[in-house]
This record gives sequence, structure tokens and C-alpha cells, in this order.
Amino acid sequence: MEDKQIGKKPIGLNIISSSQKSSKHKGFGTGAINLNNVSPVIIDEGEARIDVGAMHAKSKVERGIKFTANREDAEGGRRVWLVWVAVDKTEEGGSYAGATACEMWINSESKRGFKILADHVNKLDYAIKRRIMLNEMDEESKAALKKLLTTHNEEWWNRSPEELKQELGG
Repeated sequence: MEDKQIGKKPIGLNIISSSQKSSKHKGFGTGAINLNNVSPVIIDEGEARIDVGAMHAKSKVERGIKFTANREDAEGGRRVWLVWVAVDKTEEGGSYAGATACEMWINSESKRGFKILADHVNKLDYAIKRRIMLNEMDEESKAALKKLLTTHNEEWWNRSPEELKQELGG
């Protein structure tokens, strides 16, 4: 006998839009994550680009790669950064308010990779909470990120926190 639950929605991750008043909402789904103002940036071989596919671990560099939490599985590969960038929008205009970097190692030849999914999720949460955590990145990757952020919207860059500017070389 098949058990059917008519009219019931499955419980899942709630992603809410900024048009909803989540501060007044106290019912089911309280604490849902708002990803409207977060963008994933992939930095690979000195080039930074926005890749929305990274929201679901489906960025261009991740496709076709089998990831494990064992760094040796990606031996001989290259280091790739996923940077979560949160944008604040105020009356004065937008700014880059949070930025956190997550490491991946990808060996394209063997189609193997290393990443720690929990770290990626935690860093996404930190970016949403407007934290700046880029200290693990190398200088070339920081320069690529700064170039992307400034060329994408220089006004946002100018209104961004000094901590972000200092972390990316002023």
C-alpha cells in the first residue's frame, strides 16, 4: 500500500526573497537563508569570474570532478578559490560587505578534486553575516578578486569596508 500525503509540502531549505519581511515572520521556516545578495566568485589560474553555478557546487571548474575530503586524491592538481561575496544595498548605494574564501584543489586530468563541503557552507554563512575572511588566499588570487570587484562596480568598491580593501591590497 502506497502512503500518500495529499496537500503536504516536503520540508526543505527555504530560500526567501528580500521582499518578504523575515524579521516579522516567526513561524515555520524561521531562520531561512537569504541568498539574494550573495554571489560566488571562482578564481582559477589568476582569473576571477562570477559563476552562479557554484551556488550548487556546479561551477564550470567543478563539473565532471569527483570531490573527496582527502587532499591526496587531487595530487598534482591546481588550487582554485571559491569566494562568497555579499553585497549590501543602502540608500547611499551598494557595497561589497562580506567576502570569504574557500579552497579547492582540482586535478583535471584525473577528474578528481579536494574540498571540504562543510567549510564552503560555513564560509557562505560568514559572508552572509558580513565577515571578511580572505587571509588564506595568495597575492595573485587577491589581485584577481580586487580587479573583478573594482571593474564590476567601482562605486560599490569605494563604499566597501576598509577591512576588505586592506585585505586585497588597498
